[in-house]
Amino acid sequence: QVQLVESGGGLVQAGGSLRLSCAASGRNFSSYTMGWFRQAPGKERECVAAIRWGDYTYYADSTEGRFTISRDNAKNTVYLQMNSLKPEDTAVYICAAGPWYRDYVTRLGSYDYWGQGTQVTVSS
Repeated sequence: QVQLVESGGGLVQAGGSLRLSCAASGRNFSSYTMGWFRQAPGKERECVAAIRWGDYTYYADSTEGRFTISRDNAKNTVYLQMNSLKPEDTAVYICAAGPWYRDYVTRLGSYDYWGQGTQVTVSS
């Protein structure tokens, strides 16, 4: 069993930055694929970034070049550095963990554990 707790959300002006953190409990954190998803009102949950064992990373087209995902296995924590934020980045950001052997990191079904989410609001 893995529990995930996000932090770092808030209100920021367009062009600003935020750093989200996701602290995980449980064992074998380094073997998990970790993903950051977001969900805006009326929209589907989408994967914005993911990081696998061996530090393979994925970014959505809308976030590549602006967002950076990283992990600190010693701290059981995954981060999402978000720069050049836009109003369309406004959403609840949710951390997820799944077993390393599931290949499709953008799929919700690849993850077994989900956090509660943290709100990110970008004002224009």
